[in-house]
Amino acid sequence: MGRTIGLGSVIRVCALMLAAGFVVVPLLATILGGFKTNGELRASPFGFPDVWQTEHYLSILRSEAFWSYLKNSMVISVSAVVLTLIIGSMAAFVFAQIRFFGSKYLLGYLLLGMMFPFATAILPLFIQIRDLGLLDSYLGVILPQTAFSLAFSIVLFKTFFEQLPHELFEAACVDGCGYIRFFFKFTLPLSAPILATVGTFVFVQSWNNFLLPLVVVNNRDLFTWPLGIMQYRGEFMVEWNKVLAFVSLTIVPAIIFFIATQKYIVAGLTGGSVKG
Repeated sequence: MGRTIGLGSVIRVCALMLAAGFVVVPLLATILGGFKTNGELRASPFGFPDVWQTEHYLSILRSEAFWSYLKNSMVISVSAVVLTLIIGSMAAFVFAQIRFFGSKYLLGYLLLGMMFPFATAILPLFIQIRDLGLLDSYLGVILPQTAFSLAFSIVLFKTFFEQLPHELFEAACVDGCGYIRFFFKFTLPLSAPILATVGTFVFVQSWNNFLLPLVVVNNRDLFTWPLGIMQYRGEFMVEWNKVLAFVSLTIVPAIIFFIATQKYIVAGLTGGSVKG
């Protein structure tokens, strides 16, 4: 006898397909838009092109500026990921394993950063970066992105670390293992799922960041890919087909990074939700 499909399953599938459509349809329209003329984009933004115009993609791939934008975005994003993973995991380990006076208040103070949008701090942040002499530099973008990613990463790390067996640390202490050694020898090797989860979120957020590089970077040689889109915006018109081709090519690294780590993301998000 075949299985009967309940109404709840049908509704769930339809809801998932609808949610997937909100993601897939704009992405497909973006990729196809790079093969169209501007006239075709206005007439049929979601349809297939009558003639596939490959020169937009090829001209971008041949451009030295395109690869410079990708290099800058990659340096900034990877650096932000590495710093966030190191600092966030260490801070979360302290809050999860060590009890000290004022720990709850200090954690609450750090988590206040999740309550305010990034844009609200852009003016004082610009003044601070200027005073430190970090304008037009990688560090001027990397350090603020790391700072604003720490609150979210500490929450995920702390939840995951608290579910690790406490008996493991007690056994390590008997053998003379301290907190620092235990963190690097035992905690980090067991934390691959949460490391991949936090790293993916931070990478995608940093890769797509537009406002901070726009404010901090004026040197075209340091432009990231979101700033590189502006080269296709003229005084009287925008080359939307080239913009869409540019966007399609620049989201490829983020998609590859996500696909490479997707098997760890669910494990990292759910690893701290159920104890046992």
